[in-house]
Amino acid sequence: MAGLDQPELRPSFPDGPPISREKRVRQILDQTGAVLTDGHFLYTSGLHGDTYINKDAIYPHTQETKEICGMWAEDFKDADIEVVVGPAMGGVILANNTADALTLITGHDVPGVYAEKADKGFVFTRGYEEFVKGKRVLVVEDVLTTGGSAKSVVEAVREIGGEVVGVAVIANRGGVKPQDLGVDILDSLMDIQMKAVRQGECQKCSEGIPINTRVGAGKKLASPQTSNS
Repeated sequence: MAGLDQPELRPSFPDGPPISREKRVRQILDQTGAVLTDGHFLYTSGLHGDTYINKDAIYPHTQETKEICGMWAEDFKDADIEVVVGPAMGGVILANNTADALTLITGHDVPGVYAEKADKGFVFTRGYEEFVKGKRVLVVEDVLTTGGSAKSVVEAVREIGGEVVGVAVIANRGGVKPQDLGVDILDSLMDIQMKAVRQGECQKCSEGIPINTRVGAGKKLASPQTSNS
């Protein structure tokens, strides 16, 4: 988070030396196989790239997921967060774990809810809007490329009367700034530069290399047989 010193964290093995938070997050991504390189990937933004952070590879590792969410909770422990919101689907896990960590740290019950994708932006259903109205909200997201999804969730919170305190993300790969999301605080655990280009500028496309249909937005391009294999 801009303006805050990054604390030293010990990795999961107790005898290891202290490491920076960003190095620890990168360690988690590497250990869980979340960083895919030298491929052809389609991002949610519609842009193409040769590197992908497969955040879905992190979530089965519950201790590492809790560790990441605990970092956000530590950053926002004094911000009077009343509810944590994430976008479905991956944001559900992040919101719940971050809310749990904040509850433990602050001693106050902090709910975790999620917003669902609609035709335009995100909306709150299932009665979750009642948890958000008039409350101080932390929005959590996995990875930012353009920040479009996170911004849509921020707007959805404000539309029903919630106050967005900040946005917390695992990795910012697009150089997204707080003002791009319409917030004052963007807490990124790791900043990573990943080149993203339009289809017409994509070298992989010009070489005829197919898009990876197992991760990211490329999954929507998979045939039923491929997606079920």
